[in-house]
Amino acid sequence: MLLPLPPGDFQAYLFDCDGTITDSMPLHYRAWLDALAEWDCHFPEELFYAWGGRPVVDIVAELNLRQGLNMPVATVAERQETLFRAGLGTMRAVPGVLAHILQAHGRLPFAVVSGSTRESVIDSLTALDLLAHFPVLVCAGDYAEPKPAPEAYLTGARLLGVDPSKCLVFEDTELGVQAARAAGMAYVRVPPPWERLK
Repeated sequence: MLLPLPPGDFQAYLFDCDGTITDSMPLHYRAWLDALAEWDCHFPEELFYAWGGRPVVDIVAELNLRQGLNMPVATVAERQETLFRAGLGTMRAVPGVLAHILQAHGRLPFAVVSGSTRESVIDSLTALDLLAHFPVLVCAGDYAEPKPAPEAYLTGARLLGVDPSKCLVFEDTELGVQAARAAGMAYVRVPPPWERLK
């Protein structure tokens, strides 16, 4: 089933990756729990979804701050990514988004704009056999200010050579929606897993 699109003459589609193209948020959360258990750190599921779109290193640093821990940020971030990638074989695409990708591929240019690392995005898209659909990848490290700042989406539009006002963003997080709005782009809000099951 196609997700409904806002009205507009769009010349490019920009997609978040985790939870938008890939139904990966439950897999990410499991990887977080396993990685953080090694440090006796707690990460409630509600907070995990509220922080959707934040870079992994920012999440570890914030958890350290909130829980008075001293987890090595890079080590924990790398461990979470390793555990996540180990489960990629079980991941599926989000059906309503996949339908738009297949319908518009070859007709409109696409970019992925993600807070995840380039390696994680490439592995996720490869697991779903979708990497070739996305010639432009904007990932953590490609911009200075993460979502909700508009920089990541503006970078995607620039790399595609499309005016931001002519771009349509697909996003599953509030931070991502705020980034799209700040970039002057229309957006489609992708429902979270528990709403898609209804």
